[in-house]
Amino acid sequence: MSDRRFNEEEVAAIFQHATEAQQSPQRQLPSGDGLTLAEIQEIGRQIGLAPELVIQAAAAYGQVGSATTRRLLGLPIGVGRTIEFDRRLSEDEWERLVLDLRETFDARGIVRREGSFREWANGNLQALLEPSGNGDRIRLRTVKGDARAWIRGGLVTLGIAAVTTIAGLVSGTNHHYLTWAVEMVVIAAGQFVIGAIRVPGWARLRRKQMEEISGRLPLGLTSLQSQASRDAEVGPG
Repeated sequence: MSDRRFNEEEVAAIFQHATEAQQSPQRQLPSGDGLTLAEIQEIGRQIGLAPELVIQAAAAYGQVGSATTRRLLGLPIGVGRTIEFDRRLSEDEWERLVLDLRETFDARGIVRREGSFREWANGNLQALLEPSGNGDRIRLRTVKGDARAWIRGGLVTLGIAAVTTIAGLVSGTNHHYLTWAVEMVVIAAGQFVIGAIRVPGWARLRRKQMEEISGRLPLGLTSLQSQASRDAEVGPG
């Protein structure tokens, strides 16, 4: 994040976080190619925002990480979120994350460790902690396994229906074959409905839970603060 430049929307969000903490008025910024953290701090000083609050707000803004979605026939059967840290997480921070996962998802799960890799898993629901450069990366991910099975089952049934229809047309006794094919299409449609009906709501809930968990993770402010100091010495531009 040390080389990152913030666009107009991101700068507005950062100032919103900072002004909520200090209860100061928010200022609209001009559009452009982006601002460095030091430039944002300087603007914050002009409207009465403490520089440390701007740093904390910028870190909090990027804390939620990047979301991912795994789709099957357009349906979100898997969701995930990746959060990057500029430092190593301590054992105590990992344990607090595991506790948060258990409380949020109401699942005990199983904790595993292999070298510098750590994992919490409860079925398809996983939280992975792994090294990333000079810091750590947390991957939260899950898959709606039963929905995937129902949808794939529907595809298989639909394939059988197509083969049955072709066999009936080739053999000339298409009446019975077509009846069976229609029955299998109805079964396939039922499998699709069972698999798809709960997926959107499930995906929204899991995304919300993962975003809340990442928002409660400890902030890695070291590189932000050091970069802000270097930028302040050099000056804007």
